[in-house]
Amino acid sequence: MYVKNQKFLIIGASKSGFAVAKYLVDNNAFCRVYEEMKSAKAIQAIDRLKTLGIENLAREQAETLIKEIDVLVLSPGVPINHELAVKAKQMGKRIMGEIEFAYDAMLPPIIAVTGTNGKTTTVTMIDEILERAGVKRELVGNVGVPITAKLNDIDRETVCVTEVSSFQLESINSFCPHISCVLNISPDHLERHYTMENYIYLKKRIFKNQKESEYCVLNFNDQTVKNFYTECKAKIIWVSIKGKVDGAYLDGGKLYYNNEYVLDAAELMLAGEHNVQNALFAIACAKLLGINTTEIASALKGFKGVKHRVEFVAEKYGVEYYNDSKATNTASTIVALDCMKKPTVLILGGSEKGEDYNLLFEKIKSSLVKRVIICGASRFSMLEAAKNNGVENLTLTDDFFVAIKIAKLVSCEGDAVLLSPACASYDCFNGFEDRGNAFINAVGEL
Repeated sequence: MYVKNQKFLIIGASKSGFAVAKYLVDNNAFCRVYEEMKSAKAIQAIDRLKTLGIENLAREQAETLIKEIDVLVLSPGVPINHELAVKAKQMGKRIMGEIEFAYDAMLPPIIAVTGTNGKTTTVTMIDEILERAGVKRELVGNVGVPITAKLNDIDRETVCVTEVSSFQLESINSFCPHISCVLNISPDHLERHYTMENYIYLKKRIFKNQKESEYCVLNFNDQTVKNFYTECKAKIIWVSIKGKVDGAYLDGGKLYYNNEYVLDAAELMLAGEHNVQNALFAIACAKLLGINTTEIASALKGFKGVKHRVEFVAEKYGVEYYNDSKATNTASTIVALDCMKKPTVLILGGSEKGEDYNLLFEKIKSSLVKRVIICGASRFSMLEAAKNNGVENLTLTDDFFVAIKIAKLVSCEGDAVLLSPACASYDCFNGFEDRGNAFINAVGEL
């Protein structure tokens, strides 16, 4: 796509929207932006756009401009059924997301990783392996840096290690990674996608354009993901933590790739089967790129994890505090509970995502959780699920910081306090990072 010959309207002034706008301005293209949110974060983004000479359009201006544009670019937070997107579609305009825009602009080799949980850990593992092997690469996508923001640093020899969300997959058309990965599927973002069937459909879009010359790495142990192979043209590579497969697998406590030993599971610094699985996906991607096994093993042995994912914060008065703010759905919190080795005070709650919390509280009953503190907008829905499952040792508060203080009061020496909300953060914070940092700061002040 030759951007100088196209007119663009961007909906959403987020990191992704700003990155697209900057790229277009830098390349002398026609570009306008519409941001309808009035939050402090949105106002800050609009102010950043002004530094590029771009004013935020009023709704009426955006509606009028749709008649003139060639391309409508949606930020990840804007649904594909947004009124302006529907109007543009009816007029025969091209609609694309930021990740598709970046792909069209550069066409580099892409490793694209999606799934409900484990995406950030997996792409970060892959990135560290490639760094150790001396491969030119960029860690981009939903992990925090839009691909478009790196366009001037990327060429066709740069491997783009890309975390891809269901929001981003909504708007792809020609996006085609060299290697796609689907880690797992469990309920998430149903407030936007409405049904599990639609959520699963969106996850499958990651390989929709792949051909026989590309690779798709699938979780053999997740029945939903396993069934994807029937719809994928790319060569299937399997990952399994339950025995030998054609690909990467765990067998007898050791990690292998097609019968080649890589390292012992005990040598990984991160605990839990889920992290073994993440490592296997990273191994598969690295081997498909021809990375030496010794370099793969060395990088994985030194990998310490990612921020906000069962992250040790501090020990206060004999109590260990862990930040798992990245757990924005119940499946992620359930995995975090399996990592805890001490009596645990669990802090839950945030903004609703359309999930059923009954499985979570069923898990809590059989875990090391000694008390549950529920805060935020989801507290009454969670309370109902707790009652349904006979979980009684709990406390409700509407205030996140009060929840932390209560956790301090009810915990004893030898306990752990775990923030693992099982919800999004937008009732009180700008994102899970903001919530996690607030937790870290509050623990520091105890």
